Amino acid sequence: MMQRFVRKTIFNRWSAFLHDLLWVPLALYGAFWIRFDMGAISSLAGKSYFQLLWGAFPVFILSFWSVGLYRGMWRFASMPDFVRIIKSVLLGTVVFIIGYFQYNRLEGIPRTVIFLFPLFLICGLSGPRFLYRLVRDRSVVFHKKIGQRTLIVGAGQGGELLVRDLLRRPEFEPVAIVDDDPTKLGREIHGIRVNGSLDDIESLLDLFEVELVLLAIPSAGRMIVQRVAGVCAKAGVVCRTLPAIEEMNGHEEAASLLRSLTLEDLLGREPVHLDEKAIAGYLFGKSVMVTGGGGSIGSELCRQVAAQRPRRLIVFEHGEFNLYAIDHELQKAFPDLEIIAVLGDVKNEDRVDWAFKKFQPDVVFHAAAYKHVPMLEVNPAEGINNNVFGTRVVADAADRYGVERFVLVSTDKAVNPTNVMGTTKRIAELYCQNLALRSQTKYITTRFGNVLGSAGSVVPLFEKQIKEGGPVTVTHREITRYFMTIPEAVSLILQVGSMGEGGEIYVLDMGEPVLIKDLAEQMIRLCGFEPGKDIEIVYTGLRPGEKLFEEVFHEHENLRGTTHPKLQLAGGRKIDWEWLLDELTTLEIASKSRDVDSLLLHLQTIVPEYDGTSLKKELAARRKNVTPTLRLVAGDER
Repeated sequence: MMQRFVRKTIFNRWSAFLHDLLWVPLALYGAFWIRFDMGAISSLAGKSYFQLLWGAFPVFILSFWSVGLYRGMWRFASMPDFVRIIKSVLLGTVVFIIGYFQYNRLEGIPRTVIFLFPLFLICGLSGPRFLYRLVRDRSVVFHKKIGQRTLIVGAGQGGELLVRDLLRRPEFEPVAIVDDDPTKLGREIHGIRVNGSLDDIESLLDLFEVELVLLAIPSAGRMIVQRVAGVCAKAGVVCRTLPAIEEMNGHEEAASLLRSLTLEDLLGREPVHLDEKAIAGYLFGKSVMVTGGGGSIGSELCRQVAAQRPRRLIVFEHGEFNLYAIDHELQKAFPDLEIIAVLGDVKNEDRVDWAFKKFQPDVVFHAAAYKHVPMLEVNPAEGINNNVFGTRVVADAADRYGVERFVLVSTDKAVNPTNVMGTTKRIAELYCQNLALRSQTKYITTRFGNVLGSAGSVVPLFEKQIKEGGPVTVTHREITRYFMTIPEAVSLILQVGSMGEGGEIYVLDMGEPVLIKDLAEQMIRLCGFEPGKDIEIVYTGLRPGEKLFEEVFHEHENLRGTTHPKLQLAGGRKIDWEWLLDELTTLEIASKSRDVDSLLLHLQTIVPEYDGTSLKKELAARRKNVTPTLRLVAGDER
């Protein structure tokens, strides 16, 4: 198959070359013919013609190949090909004329021929190419289209690329274009008319019996995507989209890049612009450790860190399969990078100390954490052990071994926490902030909300419920959450690592909060169903420790801007170091004894804004000898 393809390519190139070579004598003869008023050419001029022709052949052969005239395909002839034709003809003509001038001072050559010859040659080389493309592109004129009747949204660069490609494909039949730019209304792109604006999509779907809608606005924001997707879902028409223009990378066959709409498209966030130089400055050639490297955030951290070409990447993970999966992926994607897979638990001081002593990391990203709110409400001691004391173990090791930078991955649930998970992360923030005041290591904290598609998040749950036919369960009609994509969150974490000087809490700009009810409806429509009709949405009530809305900073943290538009800085809370160490010691004792009363007391002491409502209800129910609100084993936390 490959041999046949290579043979065909070589044949096509030689055919194109012979075609171009044939135009050299034709264009030269045409120039003489016009010079002599389209009549007989004199014998003297005929002699000059043949002299010029024999000199022209080698010169133009070299000029055609030197400018890459045969890199392009006639089927996709475009402006770059036309420019190459002009370059090759002008180059050949200049060399040819200079050489002939040196030979006989252009004796016997009419000056008109010098100007007409390159003009005719350009027309001869470009005309057949563009005619061939026109015939191929407009095959719809000669053959009845039987493909899907398609409406294109967007008459810009993406729309033009898409229409041009669709016209070559029998599986599509472009029938209309819409665009909100009033100057484009009524105009045509490759024969397809711009029939209206985005407000007219619904009526045009019926008018043209549209079967497929293609979104050709790669820069479209959330509102446009939701608007188009909503109309298509209501009409039962499939909607697909093009990737960003830069992702297309000049790809001519735009239709092959079309994809289904994703949740990221519907939630629509502007791309993050990073200071790549600053990020590379603290990661390039360094030994970098990522704890929790097999998790959703941790694994993406590993990918993006590896792309910065560190000297070594240490992936520290307690889940065997997760560690295997990310190690296998990284070894394949970055074969020249030293990747160390360490199976271990951040709570195990001996294992953590061994890893730091053995591999001497310069930068540590601490992403290892328990994060599932309801699960930690019924397992508070384990949440405290992992999120608080696991963080302390890794942070102390970073200080002990002189790590340059330590970046703690935190959460918006640490702000005014109403659950164990958020409270443990807030204590981890406090520990790292205050440790930074007495260490050479720069301890930096990043805080952000939910990430799309992370393990245990609402998105995979909704996908599973929709696949099973519903119902989709939402805890409350008014519940909202902040969302961002995993790559976006990790990119900003890397940016934070380059900016922090120690002790700061950087808050990631999460945009506007999303109603979970709307999220559920959008996901149902993405799957081709109608909410409330095909898939029911059931409201189950808030779970233990769950808030209606999340906050990204505390009112007393004095949030202020930074040099990066997506990052803000929250003021730190300084506390007495000895007092904090004493409280953590007492909390650790309570955690090991699994004394829920004592756990609650010390969590509230360290984080006064935590009210512990869920645990208080459970303790009260236990004292009254009634069924506990939470599923804690009486007298002992799991």
